[in-house]
Amino acid sequence: MPLYDRILVPTDGSDEGRRAVEHAIDLAVVHKATLHTVYVVNTARYAGLPMESSWEGVDELLRSDAESAVDSVRELAADAGLDVESAIVDGAPSKQIVTYAEEANCDLIVMGTHGRGGIDRLLLGSVTEKVVRSANVPVLTVRVDGNGAAAVPSATGEVQSD
Repeated sequence: MPLYDRILVPTDGSDEGRRAVEHAIDLAVVHKATLHTVYVVNTARYAGLPMESSWEGVDELLRSDAESAVDSVRELAADAGLDVESAIVDGAPSKQIVTYAEEANCDLIVMGTHGRGGIDRLLLGSVTEKVVRSANVPVLTVRVDGNGAAAVPSATGEVQSD
């Protein structure tokens, strides 16, 4: 009996985030699980902007980025023989990720983390940390960075960069 039936991998379309997507795909193949992906358009970030005609262009650009990100996950999953259930939602990323996982009955969330600490995390916040603290299902964090280092599992199970 597989350990996981439905795995969620949130995506932001970044090269760094691809490492988490690849890890989620590998897990879905091993467990014969359904792979879900969600892209959250962070509308909270734009709440203070004046609503004028230029907003339409910004919204279209954000939607285009979202579609590109979920298409990338679909393509990578297709190469592994998997279908993907995907969604693009609006709101605060951590809250929407947890909500999606609950509504889709996902039993694992796989997310990338930059491993920031100290003042960087305090000032920037961490979507992954907020999801870890509020999700009702396990969250596997995959350490990602921009230098192309390979991700390897640590003794604690967190995947870290070389």
